[in-house]
Amino acid sequence: MEAVLPLCFLVAMLHLSVHSLTQTAHQPEAADPQKQYSHEGDPLESCQRIVSSNTDFAFQFYRQATTQEPGKNIFFSPVSISAALALLALGSRGTSQAQVLGGLAFNLTSIQEEEIHDGFCQLLLLLNRPGSQVQLSMGNTLFMDKRLKPTKTFLKDIKKLYRGKALSSSFQNTAEAKKEINDYVKNKTHGNIKQILEDLDPNTLMVIVNYIYFKAYWENPFNIEGTHKDYFHVNAKTSVEVEMMIRDGFYKAYSDRKLSCMVVQIPYKGDAVALFILPSKGKMKQLERALTKNTVSKWKRSLQRRRMELYIPKLSISGTYDLKRILMNLGVTDVFSNRADLSGITGNRDVKVSKATHKALLKIHENGTEAAAASSINFVPYSAPPIVKFNHPFLLLIIDQYTKSILFMGKIVNPTEK
Repeated sequence: MEAVLPLCFLVAMLHLSVHSLTQTAHQPEAADPQKQYSHEGDPLESCQRIVSSNTDFAFQFYRQATTQEPGKNIFFSPVSISAALALLALGSRGTSQAQVLGGLAFNLTSIQEEEIHDGFCQLLLLLNRPGSQVQLSMGNTLFMDKRLKPTKTFLKDIKKLYRGKALSSSFQNTAEAKKEINDYVKNKTHGNIKQILEDLDPNTLMVIVNYIYFKAYWENPFNIEGTHKDYFHVNAKTSVEVEMMIRDGFYKAYSDRKLSCMVVQIPYKGDAVALFILPSKGKMKQLERALTKNTVSKWKRSLQRRRMELYIPKLSISGTYDLKRILMNLGVTDVFSNRADLSGITGNRDVKVSKATHKALLKIHENGTEAAAASSINFVPYSAPPIVKFNHPFLLLIIDQYTKSILFMGKIVNPTEK
């Protein structure tokens, strides 16, 4: 029985190129300085050690994205970007590694590197857990040129810790390599991202592809017959016509008077929820400045079940980001320069990151049936409920309740902007 169907797809890519193509031959594998990673203890406890930093990174990334594209829709998957960059840190050494982990908001005086990688290992395991009513799959794949020989330790660790695999490819034939990567991404995102690579630098020797696929159903679906044309006010001068969904029912909500915003939690079937945050008109910047993990924790603690008439616009938006630019602003510079030390990947230091891209797509719509609509009627009919209408710019967080991880984050400025 289909109701509201949100679909989110992401691909984060890191193109790695060598400084000198004359020094890409396989080097003898040196003893790896990293400690061996153990997986003893509670997986959820291991995962929780990194969630706080992942959340901090999510808000740091959000601020960079809004600075680069003011007045635009924002949508990305912080947990997926974090996992891809942590995998890069696995192959980094020295200052390069310290910068990547620092950029991911890890304090290396309070958490050890092996704890970070073990935390991501357990997080990926739990997010891909079978039996969940939320369909969520996430993984990492390295496309490596046949001339580039990764160390056995790196191949073993990416498989063990990041559910990753390496595929050999011929980057000398850029057209063929580009098609291979695009076809792979298309398959992993169920045909929704047809082309992630528009071009490929002929000097590229490695592409790290990180993908996440998310599909879930609202616990209480909207009635498709209630969807109607309405206006969404982008700003004081611009309004656009949207398809507005409506549902009268009970939701956990909180009115934050200090930040002048309304928070509504809409649960999915399973362990995921969406937090819709609607600031009062003119208060978006104030809300964004206050956006921290402590603020979100306060909202979650303060939620109370109440009846409301809820209006949410149907959405289909995407976000594409230059990770290199954002990460350099967060202090991650060496891996993009000739100072890069990614010797954990190949045994030599001739590799640097030439390009890093992140793309995410969000769709929220409803395919409600009459039976589904009937099952959603759970209100007392004799009193008119308060109206909560998301008809001007708002924020959106999609959270995995089991691991407390922010899967996706966005700002909806214009629902009609593709």
